[in-house]
Amino acid sequence: VHSDRDVIVETRSGLLQRISTFEPAYWPLQYPLLFPRGEDGYRRDIEFKDNTTKAARKRQFITHLEWVGYRIQQRETHTSTIVFSRRLFHQFLVDSFSTIESDRLRYLKDHQKDLRADMYKGLTEAILRGDSDAANTGKRIVLPASFVGGARYMIQNYQDAMAICSWAGYPDLFITFTCNHKWPEIVDFLKMHRLTPSDRPDLVSRLFKIKLDQLISDIKAGHLFGKVKAVIYTIEFQKRGLPHAHILVFLHPAYRITHPNGIDKIISAEIPDKDQYPELFEIVSTLMIHGPCGGQDKQSPCMQKGRCSKYYPKRYVNSTMIDSEGYPVYRRRDNGVFIQKGNSFADNRFVVPYNKHLLLKYNAHINVEWCNQSRSIKYLFKYVNKGHDRVTAGFYHSADNNNGARVFDEIKMYYDCRYLSACEAVWRIFVFDVHHREPSVERLTFHLEDEQSVIFPDEASIEDIVAKPYAKHTKFLAWMDANKKYPHARDLTYSEFPTRFVWKKDKREWSPRKKGFSIGRLHFVPPGSGPKFYLRTLLTYVRGPTSFDDIRTVNNVKYNSFKDACFALGLMDDDKEFILGIKEAGHWGSGAFLRRLFVILLLSGQLHQPHSVWNITWDYLSDDIQRRQRRILCVNDLVLTPDQLKSYALAEIEVLLQSNGKSLKDFPGMPRPDAGLLPDIGNRLIYDELNYDRQSLSNEHRALMETMTDEQRKVYDKIMARFERKRPGFFFLYGYGGTGKTYIWRALSAALRSKGKIVLAVASSGIAALLIPGGRT
Repeated sequence: VHSDRDVIVETRSGLLQRISTFEPAYWPLQYPLLFPRGEDGYRRDIEFKDNTTKAARKRQFITHLEWVGYRIQQRETHTSTIVFSRRLFHQFLVDSFSTIESDRLRYLKDHQKDLRADMYKGLTEAILRGDSDAANTGKRIVLPASFVGGARYMIQNYQDAMAICSWAGYPDLFITFTCNHKWPEIVDFLKMHRLTPSDRPDLVSRLFKIKLDQLISDIKAGHLFGKVKAVIYTIEFQKRGLPHAHILVFLHPAYRITHPNGIDKIISAEIPDKDQYPELFEIVSTLMIHGPCGGQDKQSPCMQKGRCSKYYPKRYVNSTMIDSEGYPVYRRRDNGVFIQKGNSFADNRFVVPYNKHLLLKYNAHINVEWCNQSRSIKYLFKYVNKGHDRVTAGFYHSADNNNGARVFDEIKMYYDCRYLSACEAVWRIFVFDVHHREPSVERLTFHLEDEQSVIFPDEASIEDIVAKPYAKHTKFLAWMDANKKYPHARDLTYSEFPTRFVWKKDKREWSPRKKGFSIGRLHFVPPGSGPKFYLRTLLTYVRGPTSFDDIRTVNNVKYNSFKDACFALGLMDDDKEFILGIKEAGHWGSGAFLRRLFVILLLSGQLHQPHSVWNITWDYLSDDIQRRQRRILCVNDLVLTPDQLKSYALAEIEVLLQSNGKSLKDFPGMPRPDAGLLPDIGNRLIYDELNYDRQSLSNEHRALMETMTDEQRKVYDKIMARFERKRPGFFFLYGYGGTGKTYIWRALSAALRSKGKIVLAVASSGIAALLIPGGRT
């Protein structure tokens, strides 16, 4: 398979030869300075060196990642040119890992046709239809959640973190640990090689990993903050490349801090006394001072709209307190102590909160914050799991398929504009954890009867697929089998099961747990999803079922559907299932997500009493309003009244409804937002039509005109001439599929919308409407 990274060389005979990334000659040709003797690069047939002391390996050959990890080690017995090549070493690391990752992504993309998924029931029905070719069955898989860094991977980690939060309660401490590239260990070591820490990102990353592991060990020991119940961290990389960790610490209830005096014992936000604590004073002065910004430096990177985005300088406070919103206000006394940084002066108002013990031991920027005990904690979790940095850029590109419809390629979206530093590359090459959580989270899948997902290759026979054990023994079905086998298992719900049992993937069965425990997390199913939603609702209540019939049985009465069983348990009265669904989603979903969910329920007619659901869940639906208004108005202590929060949330809901041709007035009993909050809505259809990017449409129109055929141009000119003369017209364009009719509609739409005109593109079906920009049915 050809790659964009392949090297093209000219042979002695004058012919061109392609050298792929998997050929031994690739790396010496790509980096002749790093392989001066022409040493072989990576090839796929390099075997592991036998080691009789270790267990037999499942693989015979090493991977590309293992080869790169081996070559970037510094050894006394063998001098490596690679690790001493300074800036070229950076390029080699980034190029190596991006080559490895692009090969993984290309494999996933090339094997989309080989891997398909379908429900077990669908496969058995295919056999009954006489369809034995697996290529005709199933849905495509794009970028799986197992791919580190992908969108599904990040979402799963976020929901796992929220599962820990549901089990352990709100986190007590939020710690940011940033690598210090001037640590004496690395500076002293590199002096003998006449190198600086920036020349060796591999050593910087490895040293940071050692210190991070020790920091987590210190926190879990309980001597610093008390007995720890759970710990979560994720690794990110600054634009200059240095790694840093965002750590969430959950303490046992007995050690939780509820009084400001307890906060002062572990967190300080003041400059220490220079004479009494000289070492601490030096570290705080060097690493824990923000800016200074504001009036002293209006060009500081943190300045936005004339104000510091981090809200520095803080105000002076004589004693630590917790404000009405539950946020800590740390003690910052006006004692006349200051530090001079260049031409600026910083006092206690510019100090980043820290812990004295951690600062003295690790000599790094370690920001320690007491967490707000409110539902807005999910935004902290989203910040911790927000994913990779990306370069912000815009490109013009034509449609990706023959029909002119834009194709959203999940793999391409992940790979395009990805920002990758040398430290991140080496971190991934050494296979260090990007996310870490204790205790572990067991993701619990479930399905309707005979509707489990099955993954199979394209060429497989359906009879063979159905006969495979993994098709019949899913994690969910094995749970029911375990309830038959172990009497004490019948006292547990599905989500409680991992605390006492462990899933054996090789045997595809649950076994009693001998040590430790895990937290169970059921996958979220939105209200309105039909039987699966009701099944999930029952799984949070039912204990010890041995079959699907047991799940539908309430008080020895077997019901025909999961919905009926929910009603029998009293879970569905007065839209209760939707209220529970919104509240559950409120534990991890943003306010914007919940409002979209509420609008979907309104539009689908699922709610019997929308106003009752609104009155019970409005605080969830307006969860992000105050936080967003604070950011928009740059007022950190802004407090909105409940009526104001409701009105802002209703305004957002009204906007979503109007974009779908509906309004709150269409739902009797629903309150209305203040008219002053909807100044720009008016007719939503007209608003959307006038809100196009005219410059990009002008560029698109110009590109379309350059590739238009003579016949298409004739049709285009005739219609545009009628428009320019301001005369009405009715045109019928006939042509076979693929002759370019959609192309003409796109050109006409781009031409008129780029001039600020309104174009209503209407089609008879939703699929046809998708082919036209801004199309509607």
